[in-house]
Amino acid sequence: MGKSITDKEQQVQYMKQRLNIFLEVLDAIEPESTELEDIDRLIAMVDELEDKMQQFNSRPSDEK
Repeated sequence: MGKSITDKEQQVQYMKQRLNIFLEVLDAIEPESTELEDIDRLIAMVDELEDKMQQFNSRPSDEK
């Protein structure tokens, strides 16, 4: 597993990247052909983002 991100700037950059991925997936969805599984995956992505934010908020910071 990778090293934990404790630097706040790195955490923000990580979250921005993940949010951009989410937005790209959301933009690619065609409403007429969206399946329940697609909606479930979007919900899972939001849940993962929320979990990561909670992890970041509970970690000690490297900031001085």
